[in-house]
Amino acid sequence: MNQDRMHLVNKIFNNETIRTIWDKEEEKYYISVVDIVGVLAESKEPRKYWNWLKNKVLKEDKIELSSITRQLKLKANDGKYRLTDVCDIEGMFRIIESIPSKNAEPIKQWLAKLGSERVDEVFDPSIAVQRAIDLYKAKGYEDKWINRRLQNI
Repeated sequence: MNQDRMHLVNKIFNNETIRTIWDKEEEKYYISVVDIVGVLAESKEPRKYWNWLKNKVLKEDKIELSSITRQLKLKANDGKYRLTDVCDIEGMFRIIESIPSKNAEPIKQWLAKLGSERVDEVFDPSIAVQRAIDLYKAKGYEDKWINRRLQNI
């Protein structure tokens, strides 16, 4: 997959950052599996939990991970870009089903909303523009700066 056609977009779920990446050609989000697993499992070591889940539970359930996950470079906490397991929203629903968690249903609703918002933006780009404006305002940027930024985009 060509990383140049990707657009990094971090999303927030219950004050946790979920790393996502938008594939412009496929018109779909890819979501960091480790980030979602960390929220679901409430684990301090979500990478270890994901490895355990891959090797034990998902293989027992006969889920073919190579058909639902891939690796893309996402920005890590230290600022470096590393290959990270990601999957699209459909694949993420399959992984969520394998993790017993009280957070499963809220994450499913969040993912469905994420997908729905993106579909809406495809049909009406002004929604994306307004979302960008609202985000920049929430971050404290002035209207003049926001207008320049949007014109440059």
